[in-house]
Amino acid sequence: MSSQLTYPIEPVPAFTASALATAALLLQRRLGLPRDRVGTHIHFADGTTSRVYRETLMVGEPCAEPAVLIVQFLLKGIGRNPVMHALFRAESLLNTPLFAGFPGFRSKLWCTDRETGVYRGIYQWDVADRARGYAETLLKLLNLVSVRGSLKYHVIPGARRDEFLANPGLVMERVRPDPADAWWQLRDKPT
Repeated sequence: MSSQLTYPIEPVPAFTASALATAALLLQRRLGLPRDRVGTHIHFADGTTSRVYRETLMVGEPCAEPAVLIVQFLLKGIGRNPVMHALFRAESLLNTPLFAGFPGFRSKLWCTDRETGVYRGIYQWDVADRARGYAETLLKLLNLVSVRGSLKYHVIPGARRDEFLANPGLVMERVRPDPADAWWQLRDKPT
């Protein structure tokens, strides 16, 4: 499978194409919202802990060239206001068309850190370059609503999300991450 990007990188056409593809996926019942990981706590090497509040899953799509994508951001203007965060988490379901129709998307864990207000997405993608292309496009959109300097992403080529969560040490041994880049690295298995 080629790692060449197969969609526009400019945000408006990319998100429009994704929304149209997502509509087709919904009509075909190929997107699911499993609940078995909701409530799971994911512990990161920077000392933060995120709680999974939703999962979106592409049903029945294999992953030939797996890659994990981790995205992080802090929203402007809501600080640590629990009501505003609850509203964002509820509203964020409406953002599904902004990612689910991108080529290569397989799954997303939607995560929040109630202590810091940081949001993270932990994705499974097919083809690392597609994950990078999506992340670069997403950051153009998130830049409008996020605290300056809070936007980050990291791609782990050749990794499967469930392997990354179940055995973070094994994945870290393979990729040998920079210890200064701890925001995306897992400290241990989710609880």
